[in-house]
Amino acid sequence: MIYEYTCETPDQLNGIAKRIINDAGDYKFFTFSGPMGAGKTTLIKSLCSVLNVIDVVSSPTYAIMNEYHNREGEPVFHFDFYRLKSESEAYDIGYEQYFFSEHYCFVEWPEKIESLLNFPKATIFITFENNHRLIELHIEDQPD
Repeated sequence: MIYEYTCETPDQLNGIAKRIINDAGDYKFFTFSGPMGAGKTTLIKSLCSVLNVIDVVSSPTYAIMNEYHNREGEPVFHFDFYRLKSESEAYDIGYEQYFFSEHYCFVEWPEKIESLLNFPKATIFITFENNHRLIELHIEDQPD
């Protein structure tokens, strides 16, 4: 299943984020693909807002992973694998405990760890088109 959203202004992002969470159903694991500067982190900030995250959401480019919490104290994990030199670095941070935690996980630059992502997930592609962003949500088979 593919859902498409057009974002012409930043003010539309929270509405799009609500639709993404709704359209994704039971999925809590999302990967984000798009060129540098496409707005992956900005969209994740909006998704975190919709999920009632109370922490400051920022790019984990240098830290690789940020953990946030929502009003209920539940964690939300945000990964940015742009700086990874090899998949073994994902093992070094213990990616399994986060990926399979059943909490929300948002992964930027998933192509850096592609072989570790062989399970159903929601994939978001962001592209630029005619002065706006096109956001596509691809849903694989529903998770068990």
